[in-house]
Amino acid sequence: MTIAAEDTPEATGSQRLDKWLWAARFFKTRPLAVEAVNGGKVQVDGQRAKPGRAIRPGTRLTIRKGELEWQIEVQAICRQRRPAAEAALLYSEDEASRRKRQELVRERREAGRTPAPERGRPTKRDRRRIAELRGRG
Repeated sequence: MTIAAEDTPEATGSQRLDKWLWAARFFKTRPLAVEAVNGGKVQVDGQRAKPGRAIRPGTRLTIRKGELEWQIEVQAICRQRRPAAEAALLYSEDEASRRKRQELVRERREAGRTPAPERGRPTKRDRRRIAELRGRG
């Protein structure tokens, strides 16, 4: 399989912030990237930005997702979403940021704190327990 010229990372040029976050695999979809940028979860060179802001190699980004935070510098621009191994080449993370994030993940793992599973409808077992608590069982 050959890679087209527009698919390869570029060391020059610019790209929309939301597209770059999607291509670098920080967010699964572009609408999620737009939502994060609009919500102030992504800062460009220490300032709040809009999704359409043009970023270039050398731009510094701060990205927050839940308790985790990345301090990165854009190394290249890529128009297409590529595999994770290739996407990791689009940026470099500060060593202090990496250590802090890995420490937080390790502490959470040791404490047994995992993210709460998203709850949907109650199961049959849950409904029976609810009925027992209400005195109907």
